Amino acid sequence: MKKSAWLPAVIAPVVVAGAVAAPMIANAANDPIAGTNPSAAAVIASIAKSSDAQYSGKLSQTSALGLPELPTGSGGSSLEGDASDVLGLLTASHTARVYVDGPDKQRIQLTQQLAEQDVVRNGSDVWTWDSKERSATHVTLPSDTAKDLQDGTTTPADIARQAIDAITPTTTVSKPTEVSVAGHDAWQITLTPKSSDTLVGAVRLAVDQQTGLPLRASVQAAGADDPAVQVGFTSLDYGAPAARLFDFTPPSNAKVTEKDLAEAGSHAKGEHGDHRGTPSGDEPTFTGTGWSTIAELPAGTVDRSGLEGEGEASRLLDQLTKPVDGGRAVQTSLVSVYLTDDGRVLAGAVPVASLVDAAK
Repeated sequence: MKKSAWLPAVIAPVVVAGAVAAPMIANAANDPIAGTNPSAAAVIASIAKSSDAQYSGKLSQTSALGLPELPTGSGGSSLEGDASDVLGLLTASHTARVYVDGPDKQRIQLTQQLAEQDVVRNGSDVWTWDSKERSATHVTLPSDTAKDLQDGTTTPADIARQAIDAITPTTTVSKPTEVSVAGHDAWQITLTPKSSDTLVGAVRLAVDQQTGLPLRASVQAAGADDPAVQVGFTSLDYGAPAARLFDFTPPSNAKVTEKDLAEAGSHAKGEHGDHRGTPSGDEPTFTGTGWSTIAELPAGTVDRSGLEGEGEASRLLDQLTKPVDGGRAVQTSLVSVYLTDDGRVLAGAVPVASLVDAAK
C-alpha cells in the first residue's frame, strides 16, 4: 500500500461523517418500506437486507468540486502519480460496471480510454487488475474480513454505509420522498448537518423500495443547488450474474503481486492518541467529531521531496494550493487539504481555517 493511498479516502467528499440517531434504526426493524409513508429510519434500516442481493448494473460518478483539470505532460515521479490519482478521482467523471452475487462475490470494472481496472472478489480471493500497467495484485482474505471491499471505486452502498456508520446527534433527517432511479422505485432521504463548521450541505440517499439497495447517493456543498459529487446506477438488473465473471486469471505476461492482508491489518490496528499523537505506520489520527472530523498524517508519512525546486510537481502544487499560515492549502466546495511547513498533512470537510487551527 502506497503511503499516500489514504488520500482519496480522506479527500473524496464521499467520506461523510454524520447520520441519524441509533434509536431510529433500532425502532425501524419491522417497519416496511415498500408501502406508503415509511419512516426515514425504516429506509435506512432496509439497507442492511441488501447485503445478499444479486444484480448487475452500470454506475456513473460525477464530480464538480471547483478543481482544475490535471495538466498533461507531467513527469513520472511517484508524487506526481499520486497527485494524478487524486485529481483524477476528484475532477473527472467515471463509469463502471458492477456485478454482485451476494456478500462474497463482487466485480467492479472501471473502463477508461484504452484501459481497464478491475476488482474481483470470489470468496476469500481478491484480485485487482490494471490493464494499462499489466499488473495484478492477489489478496487472500482472512476469515474475519468485513464483507465489503473498497479499492478506489465507490458505489452508492459505500456512501450510504459510511453516512449511517457515523451515528451522532448532529444530523437532521428528512421524511422519505418517492423517486425513480434506473427504472426502479426508490425512497430518497436527505441528511443535513446541524453544524455550521462543515462544508457539506446535505447528503441524499435513494434506496430501492423493494430490496433496500442504495441506488444513488449525492453530496451537496453548503449553499449550492447542484451536487458536488453524485454516484448512481444508470442501469440495474436483478438476478445472479454469470459465475465466470468472478473467476480471474492474470495474463501470462502480467506482473503479479501477492499481499498478506492479515499482516497489513495488524499494522493498521492500534489506539489513536490526541490529534498530535503519532499513529502506527502511516495511519492518520483524527480530531473533531461528526461532519467536522479532521484527519492528520504525521510528518514524514508522505514523501514531499519532489515538491521542492522547479519540477512539475512543484508547479502543480503552486497551481492547486495557496499560501496560508504555516504552509499551503487547497479548499474545494466540499473538502480542504492543508500541507504544513513541518511536513504534516491535514484534511477534512471543513474550511482551511479549521485545519490551520487543528495543526497548532
